[in-house]
Amino acid sequence: MDALTQLGQVGPLVGGVVASLTPDDLDRATPCSAFTVQGVLEHMIGGATLFAAAYRGETPSEPDLGDVLAGFGPAMENLFGALTSPGALDQKIAAPFGEVDGEAFARYIVLDGLIHGWDLATATGQPYNPPGDLVAEVEAYAHQAVDPLRDGEAFSAAVEPAPDATPIERLAAYTGRRPLS
Repeated sequence: MDALTQLGQVGPLVGGVVASLTPDDLDRATPCSAFTVQGVLEHMIGGATLFAAAYRGETPSEPDLGDVLAGFGPAMENLFGALTSPGALDQKIAAPFGEVDGEAFARYIVLDGLIHGWDLATATGQPYNPPGDLVAEVEAYAHQAVDPLRDGEAFSAAVEPAPDATPIERLAAYTGRRPLS
């Protein structure tokens, strides 16, 4: 499955989690140890703003973080629009970790979104059941891409998943996430 098909699955999945959030959820801790729910949303909105500009060859604007619950959807729609514009995946993108081709960076965006969706769902007690084939493909990509990016924040050292872990929980463990206790 190509990156845009994956993104088309991840977007509604994560959007559904975010749509269920309330202002009372924003201070909750997440498995992404550097961020609360608010922090994950700010990170995702900021990334979407930066990445959309990169795909369009523009200078990024400052993301609007005044109301992360209201701002999430428009930021993601803007990113999806940039990713689906003609030739977007065929160009080189200045990513935070160096220049990469557009298709590879789109796969990174899918991984980031899928895992942050799990962070948000876990923090707020929501179900999170991405399709198994999507998780398998993203996990295959993660095993190629994550190790050089392990910095202790975005990706920590892999942890051992629970014996009964779901596919998304195994992928989260690979990215260094630990379930909340």
